[in-house]
Amino acid sequence: MKSNVGGIDKILRLVAGAALVAWVLFFNGPVWAWVGVVAIATSLLNFCPAYTILGINTCKTK
Repeated sequence: MKSNVGGIDKILRLVAGAALVAWVLFFNGPVWAWVGVVAIATSLLNFCPAYTILGINTCKTK
């Protein structure tokens, strides 16, 4: 797995994912909000399978 998530994208995924999971846990949000776990995982792993398929890379190359 080559990293393809970086920078502001990584931060936005982490914040949005945490907000969705918190919504489910603390405010009885809808079941679909558990998708936030996927956003958190892709942020922490620096890899998004959908980005690979679409040819997107937000990591800065050195």
